[in-house]
Amino acid sequence: QVQLVESGGGLVQAGGSLRLSCSASERTFSAYAMGWFRQAPGKEREFVAGINWSGRSTYYGDSVKGRFTISRDNAKNTVFLQMNSLEPEDTAVYYCAAGWGEEKQEVVSPLRYDYWGQGTQVTVSS
Repeated sequence: QVQLVESGGGLVQAGGSLRLSCSASERTFSAYAMGWFRQAPGKEREFVAGINWSGRSTYYGDSVKGRFTISRDNAKNTVFLQMNSLEPEDTAVYYCAAGWGEEKQEVVSPLRYDYWGQGTQVTVSS
């Protein structure tokens, strides 16, 4: 059982930046693909970014491409999401997830993820 704990959310003005972190309890963290998803009120959960087990392959949702960067530190069992040029439309609860996948069609699907964190709120004011 992998336990995931997100941190780093908060309130920021449009154009600002936040860095989310997700720490995993499991020593086999490095075997998992990791993803960030978000869900705004009244909307479906949306893929934000994903990274394969080694960190060599990264994928992004169209709405965040060029603004967000996902990375991981397998030695520290942590995955990060650097969010720049934030927009009010980025307001949501952000979840990290651990799962399996290498190719983009695998990493972007929430069905590929077995473990989820509790989420952290990101609010971007205009």
